[in-house]
Amino acid sequence: MTITPPTAPVARRSRAAGSARPVVGAPLTRRQYLITAVTGFVALVAVWTAITVSELVNPLFLPSPIAVVQKLGEQAANGELWSDIGVSTYRVMVGFLASTVLAIPLGLLCGALVRVEAAVEPIVDFIRYMPVVAFVPLTILWVGTDDAQKFLIIFLGTFFQQVLLFADAVRRVPVSYRNLGATLGLSRGQILLRIVLPSALPRIWDALRISLGWAWTWLVVAELVAATSGMGYRITQAQRFLETDLIIGYVIVLGLLGLVFDQIMRALGRRFFRYMKGRS
Repeated sequence: MTITPPTAPVARRSRAAGSARPVVGAPLTRRQYLITAVTGFVALVAVWTAITVSELVNPLFLPSPIAVVQKLGEQAANGELWSDIGVSTYRVMVGFLASTVLAIPLGLLCGALVRVEAAVEPIVDFIRYMPVVAFVPLTILWVGTDDAQKFLIIFLGTFFQQVLLFADAVRRVPVSYRNLGATLGLSRGQILLRIVLPSALPRIWDALRISLGWAWTWLVVAELVAATSGMGYRITQAQRFLETDLIIGYVIVLGLLGLVFDQIMRALGRRFFRYMKGRS
């Protein structure tokens, strides 16, 4: 007859309780994620409000959230806010799409063919370290001050980064996939288009989402000089008249626009690449 020590149930309960502890990095539910995100934004606004109400900072340098909202309301009422958002979104989308259309095939070739990589990637790597701001005077000389110049600035700010990101996504495709294509008798072009590109698409999509954020950043640079419309232009005008409430308001709107586009890209990525769910 075996006598179980009285401490065994306690030990089992301890192990059971220990196994129920949350794992570090455990995923949140959608509801928990949203609550946490909203709480973070509310805390930020609360700190901002507390600083302005306590008058620790001159309102000229940091207006209150209420003043910023009121100014944005005025801009929305007179139509300038909606016009600026439309113009800026148009410029971002055209410049970003032009960059993407050229960067995807070049990145695909750089990532898949060593000879193309050796010929192109060092040049791309060299140019991407050149400050885009320094090209603003040159772009004005090359294409003038209309929308083409804004497109070119956004293109220069995203294209070279995209090529490297796309090439890296292609390199991460297992070599065994390509060998399988060769075993099946596919040509090099067929392997690239039918095996390598589809396999790299999820990472390419993530790179697109990241580079879209850069495009919004370069939009402001493009519109700060030689512009007559857009959100960057409005920020420059507000600076001249010390309208810090308008500057902060437009910066917040730019952040919200970037966040909206980022969430749209995330949602589309989850829809397009459902088969990637659960993979490392």
